[in-house]
Amino acid sequence: MSAAAVIAVALSLVSAIAYALAAVAQERLAARTAGTGLLRLLGTGAWWSAVGLNAAAALLHVIALKYGPLTLVQPLGALTLVAAVPLGARAAGRRVSAVEWRGTALTLLGLAALLVTASGPAPARVLSLTEALAVAGTTAAAIGMLSWPGARPGLRHATASGFASGVASALTQTVTVAATDRTAPVLSTEVIVVAVLVAAFAVGGLLLSQTAYRGGLGAPLALVTLANPVAAAVIGLTMLGQGLHGGPAGVLLALAGAGLASWGVVLLTRVTPGPVPEDDDHPVAAVLALRPDTATAEPALVPRQPEQPGHLTAL
Repeated sequence: MSAAAVIAVALSLVSAIAYALAAVAQERLAARTAGTGLLRLLGTGAWWSAVGLNAAAALLHVIALKYGPLTLVQPLGALTLVAAVPLGARAAGRRVSAVEWRGTALTLLGLAALLVTASGPAPARVLSLTEALAVAGTTAAAIGMLSWPGARPGLRHATASGFASGVASALTQTVTVAATDRTAPVLSTEVIVVAVLVAAFAVGGLLLSQTAYRGGLGAPLALVTLANPVAAAVIGLTMLGQGLHGGPAGVLLALAGAGLASWGVVLLTRVTPGPVPEDDDHPVAAVLALRPDTATAEPALVPRQPEQPGHLTAL
């Protein structure tokens, strides 16, 4: 693995942890504010704390894309789900189940196989302005169809959020490379237009995920995790020439890794989340402090006081 790939992997790992913290906080906030309008949600400090976590994770992701190709950086986004499992369980005051551990292990094994075939040098080509506009238009149409009112909006919104995030990553790579190109102006027309598209898809993905988390954390986050690298990989493989390494054997290894990771994600979606109480506790602060909800945590054992003489003990 090249030095650039190692930097991209390290940055992606930290980014995944930050995204996991934000996802758990968003899910707790969504459960407590079910039925609340968007404008009221935007007026809460907890929401903006979650936005701050997402922004920090996105910044690390942007830097990672400077050093690594989409086919390497995007699969590491699945670690968000792996990190969110123990964080969510701890914040809810419960233990991680055996099914969750198996799903986590399979996901990690699948990611390891993908990393072997996807590791490569820093990206040499990015989307042009015309290609970026075409990708943005196609993705916006797909998101519009997935977000149309109907049955099970949570899962469809999660898929749309994953597509938005994956395309935002591809467009971010275009902005990063173009802005650091010393042969062209920093604020060229291409940089400005694509930066606006990145902001639109990033904000849209965040709002879509907030809607999706009203149905829990496991299944929506799993779909976001799968749809994100799929969208980015399609762009990287078909439009940017970011192929896999190792020839036919590398392709088989990547397919096996994708199968293991997918099965791990499926196992993680089978976990039924517990109820989140509506209390005055700040959900983001609780997640960052790994402090469980008092209503869902197991009650502490209180030592029995010794009986005093002359007192009757109730049966």
